[in-house]
Amino acid sequence: MAKKGKKYIEAVKLVDRTKAYSVEQAIELVKKTNTAKFDATVEVAFRLGVDPKKADQQIRGAVVLPNGTGKTQRVLVFAKGEKAKEAEAAGADYVGDSDYINKIQQGWFEFDVIVATPDMMGEVGKLGRVLGPKGLMPNPKTGTVTFDVEKAVNEIKAGKVEYRVDKAGNIHVPIGKISFEDNKLVENFTTIFETMLKAKPAAAKGTYMKNVAVTSTMGPGIKVDAATAVAKN
Repeated sequence: MAKKGKKYIEAVKLVDRTKAYSVEQAIELVKKTNTAKFDATVEVAFRLGVDPKKADQQIRGAVVLPNGTGKTQRVLVFAKGEKAKEAEAAGADYVGDSDYINKIQQGWFEFDVIVATPDMMGEVGKLGRVLGPKGLMPNPKTGTVTFDVEKAVNEIKAGKVEYRVDKAGNIHVPIGKISFEDNKLVENFTTIFETMLKAKPAAAKGTYMKNVAVTSTMGPGIKVDAATAVAKN
């Protein structure tokens, strides 16, 4: 295991590991414990009481954060004709069909999100083996397989984030940058927290929200008291 730096060790001392903090306190601590010299990403991690092996307990979707993520996503749209023109007008970075499919097959990945019209999915499906492991495959559940390409591109550019439960029942979502004002990070946190509550599968048994923590790119995890997030609603 890599040896932790002096700054990280000092940062950890500021966090009471036995305590769950209010959302506001947790965001303050994330800033105090940030050790990165760059504008670090702030992330929230959920440990959920679900069994992702069961189809009815797989949580996946997307939500637009009110204050964005601080990162501009590069969007590739697979579309033809009028829909291709619509995507270009909406500000997509790349728009095309077979030409971009060939580029990706040759190892081109200069994009962050793919949107595809449903009629293109037969072609895009051929890329499943390369896009799937990277989590880049368009999906109707995240709004990236749609004929409404204008809305899809606008939402992604506005700060839409995707979430998906992993095999261990965890979900990680970026909620902004260290440079964001505290209240903007709190707002983004509350939006994703409410989304997670609504996403609770009917089949999930026992405690659903097992653990919630916020962290910065190189900082320690800070446990959030879920009750303080609920109290906001």
